[in-house]
Amino acid sequence: MSEEPLRRNLELLASVKKRTGAKVLIALKSFAMYRTFPIIREYLDGVCASGPIEAQLGREIFGKEVHTFGPAYSEEDLGKLLKYSDVIIFNSLRQWKKYRKTIAKSGRKIEVGLRVNPMYSEIKSDLYNPSLPGAGLGVLPGELEGEDLEGIDGLHFHALCENNAEALSHVLKHFEKFYGRHISKMKWVNFGGGHHITRTDYNVGLLVRLVKDFKKRYGVQVHLEPGEAVVLNTGVLISTVLDVVHETALGKGEGMAVAILDTSAEAHMPDVLAMPYKPDIIGAGEKDEKKYGYHLRGMTCLAGDVIGDYSFDSPLKAGSRIVFLDMSLYTMVKTTTFNGVRLPSIAFYNSRKQKTEILRRFGYEDYKQRLS
Repeated sequence: MSEEPLRRNLELLASVKKRTGAKVLIALKSFAMYRTFPIIREYLDGVCASGPIEAQLGREIFGKEVHTFGPAYSEEDLGKLLKYSDVIIFNSLRQWKKYRKTIAKSGRKIEVGLRVNPMYSEIKSDLYNPSLPGAGLGVLPGELEGEDLEGIDGLHFHALCENNAEALSHVLKHFEKFYGRHISKMKWVNFGGGHHITRTDYNVGLLVRLVKDFKKRYGVQVHLEPGEAVVLNTGVLISTVLDVVHETALGKGEGMAVAILDTSAEAHMPDVLAMPYKPDIIGAGEKDEKKYGYHLRGMTCLAGDVIGDYSFDSPLKAGSRIVFLDMSLYTMVKTTTFNGVRLPSIAFYNSRKQKTEILRRFGYEDYKQRLS
């Protein structure tokens, strides 16, 4: 990971804060490399956590506001959240009613939010679409009929994933249609994450207008909780080709040559399989775009540990370096040690000092300690 692009992203997010008056939080579910927290907290207001462990990390190391949302909380988890969270957002009226007295007796000033479902999303992958029927995320409009929301400080919706501001404008229309009568009674509204604010084609001006107009209409504070936008294009995953197999099959109708790497989609970048998506590689093209084509796979025994089909100007061989782009987000937080595959070392590069610091190396003990 590199400091310079991280600061560029943060400066843009800080400008959105300044222009709108919104609070901007980093979503730890996508990025929690805490050695960068001293930099990030120079620009942002705090963190968005998904449960007590992330909330504790945010409280102890980030050291600013901690807002927590989870689909449901156990009594044990709620007890821990009372120590670490400034805002606790509930996914159902039932859970809020169950725990509101406990929160009131906690001795801490904790604001309470309720997640609602705007019943609309432009997310293309069903796996990441919280507005789909059956996702179970957010109170539905009909569930609020006849309910007294006294004690609820804010509403939260999350219906974006790598979307531009135009998608937010459409979501807001649905959110206001279904929940507009409640908004002016709130202190704040959380617009959730998925805002791809630091992408080069993102319509920042539209985002600023949407937030300012919303605040003017309802007189509430607005929260944004980007994850990817904070660390977009800040890091790479550097891998090495271990072997190339099936080369002799080329041209005989038996498929492509397969390059086996010292990384893994399954263990190191699972969203490649889950979303799915194909990460960009420095110097590589699409299948058949360049002279030499390869099927890239990881080093685990999983047959589907496949990263994708790429082409290169020169043939790959054992020892060739493959550099995957945009690998800060949703990688470190999702890695596994499946097959005992060693996790990638984590390094941080400072361009001003021309210095690379290895922050963490992983090995046998990391695998062993997770299992018993």
